[in-house]
Amino acid sequence: MRLTKLEHAALAIEDSGDKLYIDPGKFTTPITESAGTVAVVVTHKHDDHWTPEQLTRIAEANPEVRIFGPAGVAAAAADFPVETVEPGDTVEVGPFRLRFFGGRHAVIHPSIPVIDNLGVLVNDSLYYGGDSFTLPGVPVDVLAAPAGAPWMKISEAMDYVVEVAPRRAFPTHEMVLSRAGKALSNARLAWATEQGGGEYLPLEPGDTLDF
Repeated sequence: MRLTKLEHAALAIEDSGDKLYIDPGKFTTPITESAGTVAVVVTHKHDDHWTPEQLTRIAEANPEVRIFGPAGVAAAAADFPVETVEPGDTVEVGPFRLRFFGGRHAVIHPSIPVIDNLGVLVNDSLYYGGDSFTLPGVPVDVLAAPAGAPWMKISEAMDYVVEVAPRRAFPTHEMVLSRAGKALSNARLAWATEQGGGEYLPLEPGDTLDF
């Protein structure tokens, strides 16, 4: 499988010509070359993780595409055939096995309601927690580690990476950071990854990783 990191929280995974997109939101360049997409996972309803425009482009190019998300996504994206999934669910679509974890978005502030959010494990290898520090409780080959967000401190992300102890990790959710902020987060997340003997890869949008 080949992972391509897109801007912010979006990921594309390809296996034998089939594609899976995760969280194509408003900070991600419009996805126009999506032929072969069999599934889209949206971890939660915030628009930096999905937009109607992104889903429409993918669905028009792939009429049979399956879209997965928690109940909040199904309600927010009611114009799309979102299949509701919950923590503990496993779905197989094309070459992709998707296992879902968690249930709740990290707290941003007590004044802001906490919404539902799901982490996803792809083919028992790549784990992305969405906007949460939910631990999958299983070995992780590749971890998408949050680098910057209103709901986190870098110390929390470091502790999360140390606990997951992935073999490899790369940054996600970093469009809210300046170049200097990305460098700082990369240094801290690299340290955290190395504590478990893993390798940190400071991927930029468009970079790929085979796993």
